[in-house]
Amino acid sequence: MRNPGEFQVSVTKDYLVFASAHFITFEGHRCEGLHGHNYRASVTVEGPLNEECWFVFDFVELKRHMRKLCDEIDHKVLLPLENPRVQVVDEGTVVKVAVDGKPRYMFPSVECALLPVPNTTVEMIARLLATRLQGILASAGIQTLTAIVMEIEENFGQSAVYRMTLP
Repeated sequence: MRNPGEFQVSVTKDYLVFASAHFITFEGHRCEGLHGHNYRASVTVEGPLNEECWFVFDFVELKRHMRKLCDEIDHKVLLPLENPRVQVVDEGTVVKVAVDGKPRYMFPSVECALLPVPNTTVEMIARLLATRLQGILASAGIQTLTAIVMEIEENFGQSAVYRMTLP
């Protein structure tokens, strides 16, 4: 049976969460204070059916990869490495953070997640997790998926969605 359409499979689980602290910079040289969220992740992958097993992607694998990604940033201070206004210096045991050249925070290194993002907004976290998931799938040789859709909720009713089209 040939099926020219595409399907989507999604996972949202109680354990696809991470409690993390962050701050973001705004226009006009404003910077909010450090605070935290209980984030929730949801992912959808799109693609054709694998006609040997009649699914798009194995739920068990998808949940395992997503749990690993969430666990990597759970109970961490999320710090942006690509923000020109935020200077993050990892000195081995401590991470020093300055904003606009003024010292602001110092954290134990083990409690930080230094992220290749310009700001730790839910939009950038969604893109980062989608990109990391795509890397995991690519290194596993998964080439049949056509898109990854990552949703990150920072609070009930407040979320961002990033859709990554795959080659």
